[in-house]
Amino acid sequence: MNRPRTVLVVGGGAAGNAVTILLRRDGIAVDLVEAKEDWNATAGSGITLQGNALRVLRELGVWEQVEASGFGFGSVGITAPDGTVLHVQDDLRTGGDDLPATVGMQRPRLQRILIEAVRASGASVRLGTTAEILDQDADGVSVRLSDGTEGRYDLVVAADGLGSATRAAIGITDNPEPTGMAIWRIAAPRPAGVTRTDLAYGGPAYIAGYCPTSETTIYAYVVEANRDRASIPSESYADEMRRLTRHYGGHWPEITEHITDPAKVNYTWFDRMLVEGSWHRGRVVLVGDAAHCCPPTLAQGAALSLEDAWVLAQLLTSSGTWDDALFQAYHERRIARVRPVVEASVQIGQWQLDGVRNADVPGLMARTMTLLRELP
Repeated sequence: MNRPRTVLVVGGGAAGNAVTILLRRDGIAVDLVEAKEDWNATAGSGITLQGNALRVLRELGVWEQVEASGFGFGSVGITAPDGTVLHVQDDLRTGGDDLPATVGMQRPRLQRILIEAVRASGASVRLGTTAEILDQDADGVSVRLSDGTEGRYDLVVAADGLGSATRAAIGITDNPEPTGMAIWRIAAPRPAGVTRTDLAYGGPAYIAGYCPTSETTIYAYVVEANRDRASIPSESYADEMRRLTRHYGGHWPEITEHITDPAKVNYTWFDRMLVEGSWHRGRVVLVGDAAHCCPPTLAQGAALSLEDAWVLAQLLTSSGTWDDALFQAYHERRIARVRPVVEASVQIGQWQLDGVRNADVPGLMARTMTLLRELP
């Protein structure tokens, strides 16, 4: 192929941004379209990035900004609801010994770092724009954008999230399913003694936890059985979260004082999905949440999405032929790694829903995280 290859990336979250940066580094022309006008630059409270996510962020060239913006730590504490520390477990360094085990950071800050890297890569970016697949053949995909323009691409990367319209458009019928749990989240000032993630099991919620996200901030969360979201007025979100957190001790009283603005509280259900069979149809391929999602019980959602982007970009930039064999190789590499993480994440939540008291949660976590230390 003599002309430059062209790729359309649909979706500007972690996976879409990452694959754009990596493909541009190899000289591939990339158009990125994102449905939201603000490019998701203000959404979310916090994010836990374990070593395997940091490894990809280093490959993207943004590790120094992430390190400077976040809060690195190397252990997790298990506490009783009253705040008594029962156990402290060192985290496995899944990104290698030269990276922290974990970095917590504000999710909007991570998104802004990735946005800056996409802009610097020279990719063409259109915000407030969606894409419709018109048709495709063995050589490419014809697409109409919501701004009325049409184009033809050698490849379309569907990175448009859980409710991916692109996934549905190419005939993949898998959809997210609720696991039975939901989470309340908020960003708050960091109590001076919070230097790692602490998790309390039991009390009025299944889990109450927090993660430092900078020298001055944390994000805090409580997990409960999911409820009909329509029955919870958004103006009551702070009241609902405080109703749960006020029963916890330790640092929770100080955190609870800051749960006052319902607009800063986020409530979402836990979902699970794993697209079975290949993650492509012709020259349209899925990455990230468009292909899989799981509860954040192992904090691996963003990490798996970043790994998808890294693996797909490796295959695309090292091959002269973009065909079914290449996309199937991508799927085979990823499914062997993603499936056990999705299943373990769901299982940990299900044990709690079922009230299983002797579940080997530490053992399952250790086995799964050991797998993730290997390169994807």
